[in-house]
Amino acid sequence: MTIKILYGLINRIKSCLFLALAIFVTPLAVAQGTEPGSILLHAARVFDGNNIRTNTSILVINGKIIRIDMRESFKSSNAKVIDLGDATILPGFIELHAHLAFQNVSASTVLKHGITTIRDLGGPVHKPYGGDGSLRVLTSGPIITAPSGYPIPSLGETNIAKAVATEKEARATVRDLINKGATVIKVALEPGGEAGAPWSSNHGHGSSHGDGHDHHAQMNAEHANTPHQPAHNDSKKTWPLLPENIVKAIVDEAHKHDRKVTAHIAETKGVQIAINAGVDEWAHVPCDIIPESLLKKAVAQKVKIVTTLDTLSKCSGVAHNASTWTALGGEFLYGAEIGHPDIPWGIDAQELIYMMQMAKMKPIDILRSATSKAGRHLSLPLLGTLQPGAPADIIAVKGDPTHALKILEYPDLVISGGKIVVNNF
Repeated sequence: MTIKILYGLINRIKSCLFLALAIFVTPLAVAQGTEPGSILLHAARVFDGNNIRTNTSILVINGKIIRIDMRESFKSSNAKVIDLGDATILPGFIELHAHLAFQNVSASTVLKHGITTIRDLGGPVHKPYGGDGSLRVLTSGPIITAPSGYPIPSLGETNIAKAVATEKEARATVRDLINKGATVIKVALEPGGEAGAPWSSNHGHGSSHGDGHDHHAQMNAEHANTPHQPAHNDSKKTWPLLPENIVKAIVDEAHKHDRKVTAHIAETKGVQIAINAGVDEWAHVPCDIIPESLLKKAVAQKVKIVTTLDTLSKCSGVAHNASTWTALGGEFLYGAEIGHPDIPWGIDAQELIYMMQMAKMKPIDILRSATSKAGRHLSLPLLGTLQPGAPADIIAVKGDPTHALKILEYPDLVISGGKIVVNNF
């Protein structure tokens, strides 16, 4: 009987020990298990938004970049490992000039071709959305313009433009757009008639089909036998412009609510109004040649220019303005105007090549303009970078894009908010 009692005590002690061991071991086992949504990327090169690093790896957990370090420092990991080999990892590109909603462009196609964040201009206004396996979309809402001003004569007004006639009306419109989710305010300062401008000629903002990656064959066919003359030939028929006082009111109201103002401008008069009113950004490189004195003033005001060189490559003054802007120390931001019928639905390599050829930019500066600089411009400084805490918006291409910009049009890896969208490795 005594022996049975002793065995019973021993068994109870063993049970207690096993239970205690389970209590202490289970958290450790969980901690060492595979983290949900964790990915470890290895590659020969990493462009972190600012510089190119070699033999560098990136750890992603739950949609965020947790660590970026030398490959050897990741001695063990329970994350899903993707070894890209001789490839380059980059932040997903940020497209600052798009017409997604207006042109019914496929957001999933844009994402698969390397754009992870887009700013949609001149369309319906919404709160920011996406970025978690889908395209992150920021909006401006309708373009603020003068009554009967651009783009109303050519594109209409519904969800595209909002005409204002007074400072009070302008301020109310800005507040309304911001309340509905606008991250930037866009104004039109466009009288029309610039030679080669798509909004002035018969190949303007029409509908686009497919993914747009045959755009240069289409563009060449359109222009093969067409002189560079605008369809808007009557110089007396110009579109009305917002007066300077109303643009100043728009800028002032936007700045009160921590929003920037971008302006569609293409010639000297619009540029002058934008400078005097304190507009933050030009939505295009101007189409006509702009006097250097005005470009100097804009540079001094720290104005940023979104390139759209591919869209405006037929304009008479765009190459001159681009090279002069760079020489003056002006800052460019990447934008190709996705939604224009000649522009691919994703990263536009021709835009990048024109930035190198026309704007005389180095490849590393071109990459910065589409990533870290764009993120800072959007007041989202971690966006467009690969650093701890940044959204895991990542693309990768085989080889080195600084030696072949074209490969960026077809990334072999696309990750949005830590979720793999494309993986050809």
